[in-house]
Amino acid sequence: MSTYDCIINNIKRIIEEKGMKQVAIAERAGFTASEFSNMLNGRKLLRAEYIPKIASALGVDLNEIFNICEEYKREDKAS
Repeated sequence: MSTYDCIINNIKRIIEEKGMKQVAIAERAGFTASEFSNMLNGRKLLRAEYIPKIASALGVDLNEIFNICEEYKREDKAS
């Protein structure tokens, strides 16, 4: 799994775990619901500068989005 895919999956997981709606996260992060949906579904590029806004909208530390991705990378290397 690429780091990009990991970040997308992690954002989706956090949204689900917190029981939040994508539209609410989109609005808090300054995106339309359509833009945010397109980012999460690969129809629009999730640019690096968007990630801090999304983390803030999710109420998580930016590192939380990346740390889990680092764990996946270590597991892949161990396989």
